[in-house]
Amino acid sequence: MEDCLFCKIVRGEIPARKVHEDDWLIAFHDINPARPLHLLVIPKKHITSLATATADDTEILGRLLAITGRLAAEHGSPDGFRLIINTGRIGHQEVPHLHAHIVGGPEPVGPMLKRA
Repeated sequence: MEDCLFCKIVRGEIPARKVHEDDWLIAFHDINPARPLHLLVIPKKHITSLATATADDTEILGRLLAITGRLAAEHGSPDGFRLIINTGRIGHQEVPHLHAHIVGGPEPVGPMLKRA
């Protein structure tokens, strides 16, 4: 997509502090980190959200999940991490390009959700 922020990163039009790149994915440091470790992993192919992913995206999604543990360990969270994929308005997805947040660090990340 022409004006998609993450597509611009994929095309090299916007710089990013990359920690991984292959034929399918790019991973980079979040510009506004919420934890000591906060990486984003995005597919190079524009997929709007997890809700719009199809069976044709299975390999990309599998590759995305498969690299998260290594990236977390290599970047300061060897004892565990949280993987977050916000989806759509209800899921508070801010950029309409599928992306996963790897968050962690030396301390526990806290409860998954606040109880209502």
